[in-house]
Amino acid sequence: MARRRIRLSLLCSLLLAVAAGAGTAATASPSDPAAGPAAPGAAAGARPVPLDRVVPAPASVRPAKTPYTLGPHTRIQVAPGSRAARQVGDYLAGVLRPSTGYRLPVTAGWSTAPGRGGDAIRLRLLGTSPSGRGLGTEGYRLEVNRRTITISARGPAGLFHGVQTLRQLLPAAVERNTRQSGPWTVSGGTVTDVPRYAYRGAMLDVSRHFFTVGQVKAYIDQLALYKINTLHLHLSDDQGWRIAIDSWPRLAAYGGSTQVGGGPGGFYSKADYREIVRYAASRYLTVVPEIDMPGHTNAALASYAELNCDGVAPPLYTGTEVGFSSLCAPKEVTYDFADDVIREVAALTPGRYLHVGGDEAHSTSHEDFVAFMDRVQPLVAKYGKTVIGWHQLTGARPAKGAIAQYWGQDGSEKEVADAARAGTRLILSPANRAYLDMKYDKDTPLGQDWAGLVDARQSYDWDPGAYIKGAPASSVLGVEAPLWTETLSTSAHLEYMAFPRLPGIAELGWSPSATHDWAGYRVRLAAQGPRWDALGIDYYRSPQVPWPTR
Repeated sequence: MARRRIRLSLLCSLLLAVAAGAGTAATASPSDPAAGPAAPGAAAGARPVPLDRVVPAPASVRPAKTPYTLGPHTRIQVAPGSRAARQVGDYLAGVLRPSTGYRLPVTAGWSTAPGRGGDAIRLRLLGTSPSGRGLGTEGYRLEVNRRTITISARGPAGLFHGVQTLRQLLPAAVERNTRQSGPWTVSGGTVTDVPRYAYRGAMLDVSRHFFTVGQVKAYIDQLALYKINTLHLHLSDDQGWRIAIDSWPRLAAYGGSTQVGGGPGGFYSKADYREIVRYAASRYLTVVPEIDMPGHTNAALASYAELNCDGVAPPLYTGTEVGFSSLCAPKEVTYDFADDVIREVAALTPGRYLHVGGDEAHSTSHEDFVAFMDRVQPLVAKYGKTVIGWHQLTGARPAKGAIAQYWGQDGSEKEVADAARAGTRLILSPANRAYLDMKYDKDTPLGQDWAGLVDARQSYDWDPGAYIKGAPASSVLGVEAPLWTETLSTSAHLEYMAFPRLPGIAELGWSPSATHDWAGYRVRLAAQGPRWDALGIDYYRSPQVPWPTR
């Protein structure tokens, strides 16, 4: 991916941040164990990356003194008869060929005869065989010896996640799109890995500022590196409506015509949205669309006067204040609108979830909010989806099977715990931990600070299973890292705010709680820096992390 540049007006501040981070790394004492070894792949001949030096931390690692080195005769062998396994093999070859310069042919099947079938990366599908017991739908086993690397999984999602681990076990230069010198050696041993939570998400707000299909795809690739499996798209808000709805065409044509600051905005045609869904699926991410209601709806209210209680359409909005807009809960046309939108969005979305928002509905009375949610939640079920709402949904009557996404700051909301004990599942996105748009420090040139300053340790150092006071740990479905875009308008902005915090949230979602340790994590995180450099990812060099010198 080509490196993108942030706006000139921000460049000086960012260079200062980079310099500060580099200075921290340079002053780390060689005897300080937190500083860790030299970055993997920082120079040709560097020793292989240890199996446990990856992000997210694996569930189980058994090292062995049998490293494998990719060479010009290495092949990628995939389970025969599986189109999905072949696609994962082709994906791996596409990652490795530019930097290694090797052909890496992808072939079906392999020989088990003695002395044959060596020098290969094998992708094995175990299906329901006993050898796959305990791996679930996303787990994998990676085995490395002198002749082969074997990634085994019950399904293709596990193979894909195993490939992401393999990438991190190779030198960082493997991510470059031009030929590098190598060598391409992988430490020997076995990694057995399964996720802690089924839902590991990241949210991208495309409403405050619009991002193209290509930009969303680039973000999907970055999410996939860290085994994120859900992309939550915030498709509507006061500043813009971003998805075409055939039955209400002005939503996109007019409501999507601007953004924060008055830019041109934009929207996704149905073909565009399908392409995002398809591409996400190729990286084993499920798309969760959000239509925020009944608040955060000025773009819809401006597009159709009849959605307003007084029948008067307000002007389009390009500011950043919240809580002033509301659909008219007493009007029947409101539910005709909701039915049509949910029906069309659900038909485009193969995933099981549909998000109806529900946050910051300050202009909706409590009675109207409850009545609105009572009418809208069944519409989601009517079209075959499971409803997700922001945690304010727990202040109404969550439908059976509903999921509440928590964005508070201390986990003390009694109604959330009560709903969790009554069966409502939770996705945790505490704003002072998981919101990627919060400033790192007071000098961060992007982002907001209403939930505080959130550097890498603050983002990582919490336990999702114990965060909501009084909620059973079993109620937690997973975690999500939202990225709101009031101040973000380019891909470089997204990268700068997501990295290095996104991998920490990903680790909280994937890794066993027993692996949670900031001192060890910061060393593993530092080793990601050269990889991000190779990928052209703009990132914040947090002084909390012992980055290797560039």
